[in-house]
Amino acid sequence: MTEIDCGSREIFVRSAQNPILRGEDFPRMVNAVLNAGVVRFEGQTLLLVRVEDRTGLSSLVVAKSQNGVDNWEIDWDRRMTPDPDSFAERWGIEDPRITLVGDEYFIVYTGFGIGGPMVCLAVTRDFVSFERQGVLQPPEDKDAAIFPRMFNGRWALIHRPAPAAQEHGAHIWLSWSPDLRHWGDAAILVPARRGGWWDANKIGLGPPPLETAHGWLICYHGVRTTASGSIYRLGLALLDRDDPTRLLRRGTEWVFGPQAPYELTGDVPGVVFPCGWLLEDDGETLQMYYGAADSTMCLATASLSRLLDHLECHCSLAGPEELLVGPNA
Repeated sequence: MTEIDCGSREIFVRSAQNPILRGEDFPRMVNAVLNAGVVRFEGQTLLLVRVEDRTGLSSLVVAKSQNGVDNWEIDWDRRMTPDPDSFAERWGIEDPRITLVGDEYFIVYTGFGIGGPMVCLAVTRDFVSFERQGVLQPPEDKDAAIFPRMFNGRWALIHRPAPAAQEHGAHIWLSWSPDLRHWGDAAILVPARRGGWWDANKIGLGPPPLETAHGWLICYHGVRTTASGSIYRLGLALLDRDDPTRLLRRGTEWVFGPQAPYELTGDVPGVVFPCGWLLEDDGETLQMYYGAADSTMCLATASLSRLLDHLECHCSLAGPEELLVGPNA
């Protein structure tokens, strides 16, 4: 039996090249680059970067690199811009999560319109043309991704509605659809804890779920509100491979949080926010791409086996009772 590593060392290692992308790297004057989705495409690492210009509105722009670390090529002509005539995108498009389904890339993103943020879907094969599929979840809803395969003939969508009454908490939900248009059977998948926990009251999905031999690995952010502002940190959970409604494990500790100067200084200090990760061909090295302080793009690397070991050592079964009492009740 393989011994589990339950050490307390840091799991994610920041790239020495951080930030890997800044606003000044782009051919137009922009305010910030952040929260990119990521895929392997035509032998390169492709980021679909949220680019916020000085109007305050965001678009999605392609950046490519051979090694996924440096020498990024900004392909300004390959971008998805908000539709000013759409009620769903009038104020920008943000925070894409990308899932490969067959030979198509499903891009689930946040449309920011007059009704607030909502979950939208676009499909592409080449990251040149983008076919919008419309709104999947109405306002206010965001932090969403689709699983790469169907379960019993239905698609599964992870998302995070925001309740009007804040005392109810903002939790991670799972919804189902037979056709990517009509969604239902919504239920809380990962509840926000209460009290002093790092992930109390407000949580949301990070990158799309990653399928492993042990289940679907989920990385999610928790928002800790302090006297000096909010802190966004990351934690882990594991879902059953065949039934993603089953939450197998949930970490009790956060595994990555803002520490570096570029994470503590920016438009929104104290934020690490990943929308994409890639598992290398060795099946072990996980590259996580994240926005730092809502201002730049950064990279951190981890061992998949160490993430799973940490989740094994520092976990709880997360049922609805956690809404009130936390993981050790």
